[in-house]
Order: sequence, then C-alpha cells, then structure tokens
Amino acid sequence: MENHNRSLAAGKAIRCKAAVSRNPGEPLVIEEIEVDPPKDWEVRIKILCTSLCHSDVTYWKNSSGPLAIFPRIFGHEAIGVVESIGKHVEEVEEGDLVLPVFRPNCRECRDCKSPKGNGCLAFGNVVNAYMPRDKTCRFKGMNGEVLHHFLFVSSFTEYTVVDVAHVVKISSEIPIDKACLLSCGVSTGIGAAWKVADIEEGSTVAIFGLGAIGLAVAEGARLRRASKIIGVDLNPEKFEIGKAIIILIYICEASKFSVQSNFSYVTGKKFGVTDFINPSTCGEKNVSEEIKEITDGGADYCFECIGLASLMEEAFKSNREVPCIYSSTFNAKLTLLMFFFFHFFSSSKSSFPWLVWLK
Repeated sequence: MENHNRSLAAGKAIRCKAAVSRNPGEPLVIEEIEVDPPKDWEVRIKILCTSLCHSDVTYWKNSSGPLAIFPRIFGHEAIGVVESIGKHVEEVEEGDLVLPVFRPNCRECRDCKSPKGNGCLAFGNVVNAYMPRDKTCRFKGMNGEVLHHFLFVSSFTEYTVVDVAHVVKISSEIPIDKACLLSCGVSTGIGAAWKVADIEEGSTVAIFGLGAIGLAVAEGARLRRASKIIGVDLNPEKFEIGKAIIILIYICEASKFSVQSNFSYVTGKKFGVTDFINPSTCGEKNVSEEIKEITDGGADYCFECIGLASLMEEAFKSNREVPCIYSSTFNAKLTLLMFFFFHFFSSSKSSFPWLVWLK
C-alpha cells in the first residue's frame, strides 16, 4: 500500500540548523549542517523539543581521553516526530511521536527481555561517537567535515538519525516540553526508585541532590509509598518553593533556535519529600547524623544524584548497617570503590554495600 504520508525528503540528505560543539568548553555554534538519510534499521527524527542534561555539560568540558571527540552534536533528552525510516524498521513509522534514548533495546536478547536491569547483549554497554551498527556518522558540515554523534542521540539539531534500538514510541497526548525529560532525567530517577531499588512500602529514603533526577527519585519513592523521603540540598527553595528551572531548547519551524527558560513552582513536597536537610545549616552535626536521627538508625535507601565522591561517602554513612546506595553518575566511582574497600576491611561489623550506578 502506498504511504501518502511519506516525507518528500525521504531517501535524501536534509540541510538544517544544529548547535555544533567544535572544541571542548567552547560555546556551541549554530551552523547549517547536512543530515544523511537513515540506513537499514535507522530512523530520522525531526526534533521538536530537547532539554539540557548535566551529562551533556560533562562531556562538553572533557578535553582528554577516548571520549573527547570533536566536533560533535550534543543532546540526548529529546522528543520528536519520525520523518523517515530505513529498511527493516517495523517498530515505528513516519509521523509517530518518539523519544530517542541513549540506552539500546534490541527487544530480542535475554537482557532486553528480562525485567531486571536495562542492558542489551546485542549492542553492549559501549559509548562512542558513531552510529552503533556501522560505526559511521550521519552528520556533515557544509564543507563535508564529519560531525560526531553523542550517546547515539544528538538532539541539539533540527533533524537527527537514531538506530531503531534507541527509539521509543510514545502517546501524542503527552506535552512535548515535559515528554523530552523522559529520555533521561525522569526515567533515571523514577526507575532508580521503582525498578532498581524496588523500594518497599514503609521504607525510609534519603536523596542527595534535588535536581531533575533527585526530584524524580522522590516521586518514585512516593509512588512506592516510602514512609520518609529526606531531601538533602544546599538550596532551601528546593523544599519549600522549589523553583525548578528547566532549560529547553526549542527548534522552531522557521529553522531558528530559541532558548527559553520555563520557570514553574515545583516543591519538593509535591514530589513526596517529607524532610529537608540543608548541609550548610547543620551546625556541628554532619548530614549522616541528621539522617540517622530522623530515621532512627539510618535510611533504608540512599540515592546520590550529583556525582561527588564526598556525597557518596556521606550517603554510605547515612544508611543502615547493610546499606543500599544508588548513584546517578560514574564520576565518583574510583574514589568510592577505594572508600568501600577500606571501610569493609577495617570494620568487622560492616557488610559490603549494594552499590548500583544508575547511569
């Protein structure tokens, strides 16, 4: 049957605007680029809305190592419409509203079919600057220069190409300026509380950092009916009047970028936070002592949502005797593993913690 909705640009390269990062730490440059058509098992997406994640900033600042690849197009929290599809794509069709996501799901391997974890045996846990199947790029500058991908998404552009294993179809009823956060921050936080930690009803939870991921953890803990949800943050407004500032980059029909700040009063209480600790006002006590007083001996679950080794250590001390600690970043991994090693072997009363990296 003929597809009357077929894009006029299907099978052809598209010229569009993109925010290109040419060098680490330098401002992004709005440039005209060329986006190739999707190959087999690939989807070309018209980006409707994208948000800024701290991981974008972390990689943007990174000037050394195998992951410091430039020029590239950042962005991985987004929502868009399928513009065209390559061969063998059956999961979505042109016109579908979709989320491009950085974690692959082949839908066939043992890990993808398992309710535990979010790994994929077929694609592995590899992070590079190319398409996952053929290790090439779909972006070019107007001089033919290759522009590299980021986390298999690259959403700071009007059009992007994503492998079908990195695409999720969603309902068209979801507001696009909120749906883009489901690609990373919200799913990371709620999934951490609901799926990874599997918080039981009546549990006590401590959350270090009430940003997008931290508030999402709080919402997940609330949905799982935790009895106490303790938020730890230096900003008291996160608890009482909590201005959540979400920077959204809208890509307009007129091929112009406009950056807007959406200010909405979002309270920590609204997301289920029952108690708030500001480390700067604890006096002689440290945060772990405050948490142990509130929870009568330590929280059942601690979530570190900033990525600081010092906070991970404090989260460890804030837990009960056999702690469950969840971190949203790999940044502090080496330092904390050393801490856990020495803590484990220096205390006969301690058990080695369950330590899970969420992202």
